[in-house]
Amino acid sequence: MTSGALYIGLMSGTSTDGVDGVLADLADPHHPLIRAHVSLPMPEPLRQEFLALNTKGSNELQRAALAGNALARLYAAAIRELLEQSGNIAQSIRAVGAHGQTVRHDPAAGYTLQINAPALLAELSGIDVIADFRSRDVAAGGQGAPLVPAFHQAVFSASIPRAILNLGGIGNVTLLHPGEPVRGFDTGPANVLLDLWCKEKTGQAYDVDGRWAASGRSHPALLEALLRQEPWFDLPPPKSTGRDLFNHAWLAQRLAPFLAQGIADTDVQATLQSLTARTVAEAIERHAPAIREVWVCGGGALNSALMSELGQALGRPVHPTSGLNIPVQLVEALAFAWLAQAYDQGQAAGLPTVTGARHPSVLGCRYPA
Repeated sequence: MTSGALYIGLMSGTSTDGVDGVLADLADPHHPLIRAHVSLPMPEPLRQEFLALNTKGSNELQRAALAGNALARLYAAAIRELLEQSGNIAQSIRAVGAHGQTVRHDPAAGYTLQINAPALLAELSGIDVIADFRSRDVAAGGQGAPLVPAFHQAVFSASIPRAILNLGGIGNVTLLHPGEPVRGFDTGPANVLLDLWCKEKTGQAYDVDGRWAASGRSHPALLEALLRQEPWFDLPPPKSTGRDLFNHAWLAQRLAPFLAQGIADTDVQATLQSLTARTVAEAIERHAPAIREVWVCGGGALNSALMSELGQALGRPVHPTSGLNIPVQLVEALAFAWLAQAYDQGQAAGLPTVTGARHPSVLGCRYPA
């Protein structure tokens, strides 16, 4: 391993299903090498607390602080496993990039909130922690999201126009055109509504490989209602979103007349899958029609039914990023290792062409061990 180029990246996303971690050698930041990786499930009580903190509730300040401490301990457990896999080389790790758990995101109001306890994580791990990646860009008038397009540009650029699509809870796309500034924005719900409906109706955390959706049929009228009754979809980039908008209340309001007509639960699931595919396809067609191929990461890339429908909607080749030698579930964790290095090097990863900020910004804040 290369001394001085080792970073750990940790990510717990909108789906709140777990923590992914990587230990990466970033001696060549355009060709990162993953030396170890780990995925730990989110304990159900912590997951439910994060979901509850997405909306107003009682005693929020204390609950958020305690949830941050619990997340730091989970992050520390992930770091221990990474170090065990790699020979306990904590002294060689330059820093840990730890994003925290986003529970509120409203850049129009000038704030974004990630629950985290980076000082505690630095204490527990004995390694410097770099966190708070969104707020500097928001302070400069930007969306603070998506965070990863600079990383995507560094590691995924090619000689043809290419899109990198992350299908986590929320979908976001990075548009890579040779010789042009990188662009990126959120496309809307990816798995967040699919998982919500599946959990509510089947008790399962998610629809494995889209099998439950495949047992139903997409409902054209419901799909159009979901698309046309939400003004956010028609907003131009830069734009970002989250559970603040796409949540149970949003879905329940739009489903009500269709449930009254007796629509099948499986048809709702199939329609929500179509919503993900359609919003991605319309966003790319509207804002980057020259894109030739789409590479997909995040949990949605493991859903073959969704990937197939996405390919049909896009009319372009759609591939998992594992075909580019980065496993789909590790792209975002690797991105936060890369962002930690970018902070160390004073590299501006907050890009106005992505977020709409007034100027580029170095993202993050360091918490020494």
